[in-house]
Amino acid sequence: MHIAIIGAGLAGLTCARQLQAQGNSVVVYEKSRAVSGRMSTRQNELGGFDHGAQYFTVASPTFKKAVTQWQKNGWVAPWTPRLVVLDHGATSAPSAAARRKQRWVAQPGMRALGVQLAQDLDIRSEQRVTRLERAGSQWLLSVASSTVAIDATAGPFDAVIVAVPADQAESLLQDVPALAAKAASARLSPCWTLMLGFDQPLGLDYDGAWVNNSRLGWIAQDASKPQRRPGEHWIAQASSAWSIEHLEDDPERAREKLLKAFHDATGTHVQPVFSAVHRWRYAQALHPLDVDCMWDKSLNLGACGDWFSAGLTGPGRIENSYLSATALATRVS
Repeated sequence: MHIAIIGAGLAGLTCARQLQAQGNSVVVYEKSRAVSGRMSTRQNELGGFDHGAQYFTVASPTFKKAVTQWQKNGWVAPWTPRLVVLDHGATSAPSAAARRKQRWVAQPGMRALGVQLAQDLDIRSEQRVTRLERAGSQWLLSVASSTVAIDATAGPFDAVIVAVPADQAESLLQDVPALAAKAASARLSPCWTLMLGFDQPLGLDYDGAWVNNSRLGWIAQDASKPQRRPGEHWIAQASSAWSIEHLEDDPERAREKLLKAFHDATGTHVQPVFSAVHRWRYAQALHPLDVDCMWDKSLNLGACGDWFSAGLTGPGRIENSYLSATALATRVS
């Protein structure tokens, strides 16, 4: 089959690789310049900042097998950070369950895993799919590009897989109300992320911390991860509640507020030599759909991503994306 996949995050890339291995012809459309989606790394003169997903864990045998292979390939490595909980200046140990978890990161940055998975795939970057249109038993895609004044038409395709956040999937699936309604019930929460670079050590005796009673929910020293450039590079991610309340804040105002929260939480007042924010409108599915994917065989149309539980409990994460994409690839025939 000739298959279009919309989205080049982990779910889209995983599904594309498996479908291509099954003998299908696959084209992946990605609205951004680079692959990896929310497994993102921003580069500047100081090095890389993992300003999206911070790490991933493994719970299922299926994902464990994949991660074992990625480790053999040198794509990922264990991260064993010193972790604490911060609350109004007080420091405490995380739960035993949190301490036992093995955390993994891609190297030399979180985006690197997507770059490896994208090898040998037909990726059409900076191509934003705006609409799906039925053409007999096939599909046509309306595709917008910054270099073309009007949308182009791509296709026809025998099948289409939507591998983007649920809010964006709902819009693309609007002509199939049953699927659109399911996507609408799995909206993702936003997240403001602050990136900080310092020219001197902060002297903190931890590499990562969950932050309570703060604008922040999590902070981490990026340079503590394997194969990162040395230096004092910190990521600070706002809580879901604060991000929702301040979603439309001016970026400079959000940066100032989050920098103050970082100083308050850590007790340090060293000014960064670099600071920037990124607003993730669709950061995490707090309540994933209790299925592994969506697939309408009569239409050859489906969706996958971290907004499906795929047999896991808790909020959507990287493993959800992988399991959802794998499940959908097995359904396509």
